[in-house]
Amino acid sequence: MLLVDDLGYRDVGCYDGPVQTPNIDALAAAGTRFSDFYSGCAVCSPSRATLMTGRHHLRTGVYSWIDDNSQKSHLLLSETTLAELLRDAGYSTAHVGKWHLGLPTDKFDKPTPDEHGFDHWFATWNNASPSHRNPNNFIRNWQPVGEIEGYSCQIVVDEAIRWLEERQTQSNESPFFLNVWFHEPHAPIAAPDAITKSYGAVDDKAAIYSGTIDNTDRAIGRLIKKLQDLGVREDTLIIYASDNGSYRNDRTGGLRGRKGVNWEGGIRVPGIFQWKGVIAEGAVCQEPAGLVDVLPTVCGLLKLDRDSDIHLDGSDLTPLLVGQPDRFDRHQPMFWHLQKSRPIVAMRDGRFSLVAMPDYPLSTDNMFKEAWIPKIRSGGYKDFQLYDLAEDPGQTTDLSAHRPELTERLKADLLRINASIMDDAVDWTTR
Repeated sequence: MLLVDDLGYRDVGCYDGPVQTPNIDALAAAGTRFSDFYSGCAVCSPSRATLMTGRHHLRTGVYSWIDDNSQKSHLLLSETTLAELLRDAGYSTAHVGKWHLGLPTDKFDKPTPDEHGFDHWFATWNNASPSHRNPNNFIRNWQPVGEIEGYSCQIVVDEAIRWLEERQTQSNESPFFLNVWFHEPHAPIAAPDAITKSYGAVDDKAAIYSGTIDNTDRAIGRLIKKLQDLGVREDTLIIYASDNGSYRNDRTGGLRGRKGVNWEGGIRVPGIFQWKGVIAEGAVCQEPAGLVDVLPTVCGLLKLDRDSDIHLDGSDLTPLLVGQPDRFDRHQPMFWHLQKSRPIVAMRDGRFSLVAMPDYPLSTDNMFKEAWIPKIRSGGYKDFQLYDLAEDPGQTTDLSAHRPELTERLKADLLRINASIMDDAVDWTTR
């Protein structure tokens, strides 16, 4: 699982972006690329919680991006993660890179990645610090590592390769799950000057931003080559996506909004699935899909059993990936909620997007306050707006007044999904 951080819908080459990404483009050419793929949220931590569980992030205990020093919030131990499902099925599991789902502090005792299903982990709380260059905040299996020379994306892949090589040395023939979560291109950014020069001046923020993506593509290329060298490349399912949209307005492909808001620019991201001989090659799928679908899709592709009593908000994309689109059934529209965003909620059902504003006062501060949770759970919505994304991907024309019956039907669906999620959502103020 290759997850990048804050990368926009139109950053990489195969999505008509300006950055040279031959390795990512090759994955798309050898697999299926989604034209309308979505993050789990418009910001980091909740999107990752959705990816790991196949459930809306509020159900998992994560409301917004997590600050471990001031919040109790973390991914709940009661959740069943993708890593746990795979480990129970006999897979070796490793997480390398950014975590941002909660780590222990002096003030709060929170679970670590091993408690969520990972045999080995090499992680940071949040971003690479002080930047992508020479980060000093990695932790390996509970032990701080100290400063590491190099750039974060390459360091993360170094760890992944080392773990793969150690498995080979130990004659470990079990299948593996490798969760690779890069920091790039999240700020504070840094990239080698030699790469940045391809996109502009070495002190130009846009050029450095592109350089971080280019550097990550090169790291991905190294990892894929290692899979080839180990003889497992053709047996490996590879998924590539971003945790949310870009913070740069020029990298959202003309979509409305950017990171942090529930307009398309904040939640639509690249999405690529590749597995030779299983997933259709060179295909572009226009069916909406997202990170919420990863867990049920992996279970579907690998024929893994899971607890059917656990409600998943995502759907199994396997029929779309293996060339049987008529068999695909999305059991529930995709739904986003983010307290600081305006609109605060969004829903995608087929070609249509419905968004709404909160009907109660709430701060739009970037730092989430857990004291807001009771109001969030009981709050309602107003000013519903309807957009036809097939005709109007930039969300410029509100159709709610022209399509009142459709708007009311979608509004009823949105409120039904919202009620289900809020019933599950944890109130951290009482814990």
